[in-house]
Amino acid sequence: MVKGNIIVPEDILSFCCNGLQGSTSPPRAGEPGEREEAPGAMASPSPARNPTEVQMSQLVLPCHTNHRGELSTGQLLKWIDTAACLSAERHAGCPCVTASMDDIYFEHTISVGQVVNIKAKVNRAFNSSMEVGIQVSYEDLCSGKHCSICKAYATFVAQGPLGSKVRLKPLTPQTEEEKIEYSIAAERRRMRLVHKDTLKDLLIRSPQETELETRDCSGAVPAERTRVESVELVLPPHANHQGNTFGGQIMAWMENVATIAASRLCHAHPTLRAIEMFHFRGPSQVGDRLVLKAIVNNAFKNSMEVGVSAEAYGQEMSVSRRHINSAFMTFVVLDQEGHPRTLPMVAPEPGDGERRYREASARKKIRLDRKYVVSCKQTEVPLSVPWDQSNKVYLSYNNVSALKMLVAKANWVLAREKEKVRMYTLEEDKFLSFRIEISVCIPASRAFSLLSNLRRRHEWDSHYVSAELVQKVDDDDMIYHVVSQKLRNENKPQDFVILASRRKPCSRGDPYVVAFRSVTLPTHPARAEFTRGETLCSGFCIWPESEEMSKVAYYNQAMPGYLNYVTTNVAGLSSDICSTFEACEKFLLKNKEDLISRLQDF
Repeated sequence: MVKGNIIVPEDILSFCCNGLQGSTSPPRAGEPGEREEAPGAMASPSPARNPTEVQMSQLVLPCHTNHRGELSTGQLLKWIDTAACLSAERHAGCPCVTASMDDIYFEHTISVGQVVNIKAKVNRAFNSSMEVGIQVSYEDLCSGKHCSICKAYATFVAQGPLGSKVRLKPLTPQTEEEKIEYSIAAERRRMRLVHKDTLKDLLIRSPQETELETRDCSGAVPAERTRVESVELVLPPHANHQGNTFGGQIMAWMENVATIAASRLCHAHPTLRAIEMFHFRGPSQVGDRLVLKAIVNNAFKNSMEVGVSAEAYGQEMSVSRRHINSAFMTFVVLDQEGHPRTLPMVAPEPGDGERRYREASARKKIRLDRKYVVSCKQTEVPLSVPWDQSNKVYLSYNNVSALKMLVAKANWVLAREKEKVRMYTLEEDKFLSFRIEISVCIPASRAFSLLSNLRRRHEWDSHYVSAELVQKVDDDDMIYHVVSQKLRNENKPQDFVILASRRKPCSRGDPYVVAFRSVTLPTHPARAEFTRGETLCSGFCIWPESEEMSKVAYYNQAMPGYLNYVTTNVAGLSSDICSTFEACEKFLLKNKEDLISRLQDF
């Protein structure tokens, strides 16, 4: 804060750290609110800022750019990691280290003279780790134009004395956006944990005869020619106050050697388009030597994948190197019009090179699945996405996340109340959604078990005729073929192919979740005797109210063919939905009593 012409001493550090070209702009811990605006500035009312939110603005100078005058991706990664770390430490109240960084897709490049704006805030805290969401945009100071660059999610671990883990306090989301991110963070965490298994499963199921055996490699560039190895000495400016190397600095060094490897294949200056998940396997400290290795794993028609790794060792060469990180980066080469150029083929080395080549093809498919299913807005995803083993993780994620997003919406309106059953509606641009809920005297875990089994739904829902279990994907995901009653004005019954994804609570206060969405299976095409129906987003959330009481809520985004049925019930011209849910309550109570009697007999 400036008083007259004197800088108050407590602000000197902030001024020196931020410098002239960059600044971080959240209020400091302990301040009662936002900083005072300069006299004459227009004050605008705004909601209270998330206490973990950090904003960083950096003016792109020539020292930050490559030969084209564009911001180096390595420099951007350092800024992203710094902002995210400051946000994590603001919540933890202690030093934090980067554990991983999810996939990043870069939408645009940034030029000299433009401003990079980074916003980071903690989405959710788990036991000792937390997810930080990062949004990056650029601002053109001359035109006033703003444009999104990328969105990223990073995981940080709080560290106590001697590197011990710190148990984090829970985070309470306030706004609708924060509640959505908080809820979906658990799904993203689950997806990270199974990431390696997804790749292994795809490689096992894929045929061994790949493009490698069938194509003409006479004009291919040997992968060995693209190999790069470089060493960096970790100095104090590269590390935090605990002496651990900044994750962003390691990512920047890795991006540098990956760019060199890509250049050796195409003999041009490549552009980084995407980074697959960074996972830090261990720390490095000041004084370490980091050995960075990169090689082109595979070249597709217009893009190439570069594999890069980082290993650390101390002064003693006799000590084995520590594997710090591995990552995979996708590059393109743009022509003068900004279109990707065709790239030369790669001839992999026998053995490990051929393995990396095949894995790169598998990762490309996974990236496409992930971007197609996970990164799209819910309304941009087709109703019935084709199901296969390679995209099962991402379809499950999309299924549960869509329901959690619907649950977290803030504008639900009570439309009807009949005895204990309450019906709410949510009107949006393209959808009318409804929620119906009731409190039932049954443990939440028992209600979850009963409602997640679609084969028993006909016992309480008269619209269901049958539900056949087609495929048990795993303990949490199953695919059913469902046959329902005829709709009004229809002359044949409907059928659905439904993915049912269930989740137990991740932490205290979370609901049990059972999510439904349509998928397509080659084994179950549309048949003439049925009208093929589709569901975009529906399912149950079950909250424990006590050991013996649960709040059971059913959500549904009404599809056009179902809309008349919903509006008739909302308007009070029919009580069919309320009656169905009353039957659901009786079903739960009856089966709770059956369970108790069986236990007593036992």
